Amino acid sequence: MYRVKPFSLSWRNYVSYRVLVLHGPSLNMLGQREPAIYGSTTLKDINARLEAYANAHNTTIVAQQTNHEGMLIDWLHSAVDTYDGVVLNPGAYTHTSVAIRDAIAATGLPVVECHLSNIHAREPFRHTSLIAPACLGQISGFGWRSYILALDALLGHLRARDQNNS
Repeated sequence: MYRVKPFSLSWRNYVSYRVLVLHGPSLNMLGQREPAIYGSTTLKDINARLEAYANAHNTTIVAQQTNHEGMLIDWLHSAVDTYDGVVLNPGAYTHTSVAIRDAIAATGLPVVECHLSNIHAREPFRHTSLIAPACLGQISGFGWRSYILALDALLGHLRARDQNNS
């Protein structure tokens, strides 16, 4: 008599996700721009770390950076049929852009807002995010690790959603 052990894969091993990572204004200057606040890690380094983390979690990321609000909105709109979720660092648009907030709401995609610095420990005008109410959550203050934490939170949300729908 043969006993066959049930074949099982962990959820993480067989579900793959596509995540769009959007970097807003002035993030192309990371490594040079105010390193006391934003650190010395470059955007290229952050993207490489995100790529490694994503690969280890069966996820594909596409990372894009722009200094233009309209481009962020266009990328959010076009993400609907291509991506499972978005990690977004809107930079200074965090505090000013109702248009980006509305674009997030219009897509219905899960979005995690992230920031390198702790926006709540900085100047008072930085304490308010117009974006956060349309997002799953906000992660800030952990330097480049904020992006990894945001991606991890997004993947956790996607897995839980998919497990509940199966």
